[in-house]
Amino acid sequence: MEDDDILDTAEGPQPRPQSLMLTFFGNHVLEEGNLAIYSGSIIDVLGRVGVGEQAVRSTLTRMVNRGLLQRQREGRKMFFGLTPQATRVLIDGRTRIWKQGAVNDDWDGSWTLLGFSLPDSWKRQRHDLRSRLTWSGFGALYSGLWIAPGHVDVSAVVTDLGLTAHVKIFHAQAAEVTDIEQMIRDTWDLESIAARYVAFDKRWTSHLGNGTDDDPIGTRLRLVSDWLRTIRTDPRLPARHLPPAWPARTAQQTFHRVAEQTHPALRAARTTLETTPLRS
Repeated sequence: MEDDDILDTAEGPQPRPQSLMLTFFGNHVLEEGNLAIYSGSIIDVLGRVGVGEQAVRSTLTRMVNRGLLQRQREGRKMFFGLTPQATRVLIDGRTRIWKQGAVNDDWDGSWTLLGFSLPDSWKRQRHDLRSRLTWSGFGALYSGLWIAPGHVDVSAVVTDLGLTAHVKIFHAQAAEVTDIEQMIRDTWDLESIAARYVAFDKRWTSHLGNGTDDDPIGTRLRLVSDWLRTIRTDPRLPARHLPPAWPARTAQQTFHRVAEQTHPALRAARTTLETTPLRS
């Protein structure tokens, strides 16, 4: 997900339709294998989170054109399935959400450094590289030198963007003279990251207090989209170098509580979504 996949509204940041669409396929297709979903089912579920039919249809078309979805006609109906590119994106997101988590208690003291120099005219390439680096946990130590905690393999990212000749990657440890906590404060906006976790926890703790849920499928879609938006700019900095009571831990606990509450929605979706095997 990129920065321009977020809409700022009076109700707070809201994911754009493509972000919701990817989350939808991640929730209901990724674990099921080669399935395609009927467009009418997609329209129904995204309509529950405020995305209109026309917006869904135009988003589906754009995602097909971008190589993220593939169409499959069955009679008069159009079905959509994941491409290998989208599958890789969703597997990466699944790892970040369910395996890595938002709290880094296991940092080994290492850092990954990435230096790049791009021509001034390569604005799009620079934007794409910075967006992908941010998602991978990097922050700008200096203008052309980015850093991330741990051993981060971004070789595939650099290759995908066609920037191998313009990027240098190193793995290192900081010398004792380096003030790591000060470096972290200088490189990342900790207040902004913390505020996202606090806001997430407030929103979803309130939801837990509501008791019953009339639309668990829609709730799970909103939940996972919101959590992805919250963690996407968090580099999973080493917990021991963060301020006391770092709010990511509480927010993550709330996320898992709501996720457990809405897990039956995944089983319910199997009976409400119209699917067909995806042809290779």
